[in-house]
Amino acid sequence: MSIFLTLTLLSSIFGTTISTNLPPSFSFPYGLSYHIDCGSPTNTTDPFNTTWLSDRYFSGGATGIVSEPLNFHHAHEKTLRFFPISSGKKNCYAIPSLPPSRYLLRTFVVYDNYDGRSHPPSFDVAIASTVVFSWRSPWPPSLARDGAYADLFATILSSEALICFYSLATDPPVISSIELFAADLASYDAAAIADNGTVLVNYGRLSCGSDQWGPGFSNDSDLFGRSWQSDSVFRTGQSKIVAVSTRNSISGAEEKPNYFPEKLYQTAVMTATTAEEGGGVLEYELRVDAKLDYLVWLHFAEIEGRVRRVGGRVFDVYINGDNLTRVDIYKQVGGFAAFTWHHTVKNLSSSVLSVKLVGVVGAPLICGIENYALVPSDPSTVPQQVVAMKALKDSLRVPERMGWNGDPCAPTNWDAWEGVTCRMSKDNTALVISQIDLGSQGLKGFISGQISLLSDLVSLNLSSNLLTGEIPAGLGQKSLIHLDLSNNQLTGSIPDSIGASSSLQLVLLNGNLLEGQVPEQLYSIGVHGGAIDLSGNKGLCGVPSLPACPLFWENGKLSTQAKIAIGVSCSFVFCTILLVVYIFIRRRRNDYDFALPHELTSLAAKRNRYQRQKSLMVLEMESQHAKGQPSHFTTQ
Repeated sequence: MSIFLTLTLLSSIFGTTISTNLPPSFSFPYGLSYHIDCGSPTNTTDPFNTTWLSDRYFSGGATGIVSEPLNFHHAHEKTLRFFPISSGKKNCYAIPSLPPSRYLLRTFVVYDNYDGRSHPPSFDVAIASTVVFSWRSPWPPSLARDGAYADLFATILSSEALICFYSLATDPPVISSIELFAADLASYDAAAIADNGTVLVNYGRLSCGSDQWGPGFSNDSDLFGRSWQSDSVFRTGQSKIVAVSTRNSISGAEEKPNYFPEKLYQTAVMTATTAEEGGGVLEYELRVDAKLDYLVWLHFAEIEGRVRRVGGRVFDVYINGDNLTRVDIYKQVGGFAAFTWHHTVKNLSSSVLSVKLVGVVGAPLICGIENYALVPSDPSTVPQQVVAMKALKDSLRVPERMGWNGDPCAPTNWDAWEGVTCRMSKDNTALVISQIDLGSQGLKGFISGQISLLSDLVSLNLSSNLLTGEIPAGLGQKSLIHLDLSNNQLTGSIPDSIGASSSLQLVLLNGNLLEGQVPEQLYSIGVHGGAIDLSGNKGLCGVPSLPACPLFWENGKLSTQAKIAIGVSCSFVFCTILLVVYIFIRRRRNDYDFALPHELTSLAAKRNRYQRQKSLMVLEMESQHAKGQPSHFTTQ
């Protein structure tokens, strides 16, 4: 698909002059826009007061300057970013922090012999997972020299917009500027045509009876950032044309969900002769690509003062020779009011799309024409698996030359990331990762635990690199058949999850620094006809051909039984220590709380001696009395 849009020989910037004073009924994130000056190291402001951001959000590449900067009026047209083959065949801009919405994406591409090779490149441009622009060498000389703007509407529901560039040969893709404008999710009959994420690629946006205008061409604004070309170069036929205009306000303009600008309906063209006079035919031809569907929007407003009644101007609309509708603008909306009509052309077989207005009463009149190719979205990779692959890219330190940027699997008419194989999911709604083959790539990182999210992975080969760290505990998906992590520097034990995989037929872990007991389930793979190699790991034990594991040792660490025994022993020792401490404290409390002071002890001893002496005296008196001897004590 070669998409060289009608916006080709334009040298003015599409800026934005959007206000932020909107009623609360607006449903799209109004005012959100990005303007990136690719290749520029600084921010700039253009004549229409639009701030252009310095180059950012890119995955790789280098910067350049057009060979003849004086031929371009604006700073963002003079610089560019190019992506040499050393950056890989796939490079992207990833614009972050976007709310879900429909967006207008506009790019400016220019070559102007910036590299001195006089050979414009061939490359594709994709939004998300869908190829939308295709640039093929040789470019027409005027296009290569002056550059071309191209734009589209796409619905973006993820948090970032991916604009990716795919190199077809060794000539680097180029990009000079990228702009992104938020639009209404319901715009352009989205409910009817965009349920599958259809992208609307602009093949012509014409304002009849006026010059080029809109953001970047004039101070006239368009809430969605649309620019409107003059229709003059697209008119065909022999009829003499008259331009009409008004300064009256136009009702029905600037309304949701399309917010067509009022200025569009304040100018128009019509034929100089009427149908009654034997004239009254307006004709346009738009260049398109065959075998695509096209959405055609026609804009009308009755702004000529002579027509003030129903039936005063009536004409038929033909598209590619088919009479599709009869229009009476005044009957539909009255005077000075916006009226639109749209039609979808299915599977166009020609490279020209013709629009013809044939007068029935009076002279046909038209204010604007829009034509969009309906490009179906390619399936994208399951979001969880995209997360896993980005984590692997970081943890494995995948080199830039491999081009691991954007969607790992999409678009389907391009190869997946280097070393990655994809397939359709079982329900045919998305793409999934089935194989990763990165053997002998000089990788020096580790295996991210996010690899467990690759639930459809069949084969993983990371052999003969310099990977360190442990094998992730989640590795061992039910789908995994071949696993080769040999000849790395992996440490730790073999996780039980690998042995638990019921599909594994080949496991190569040799040449690492693994230790501990080998899971019995893993060893059984070799017993049941599969292949397993654990050699070169001095610390592994516990299965035939390997040393027996030490007592209470399992998988490179203490076994559960050992932990229980140590726990019980520690508990016993702790309790014993508590008991000893308790007894010691108890005895110290007896010494100080219940013992008598030293002085009290002396008095008690004296009293005991006195009592004993008294008792002896009494016994002696009783004995003498019994013998009839006189007592020393006489009773008076």
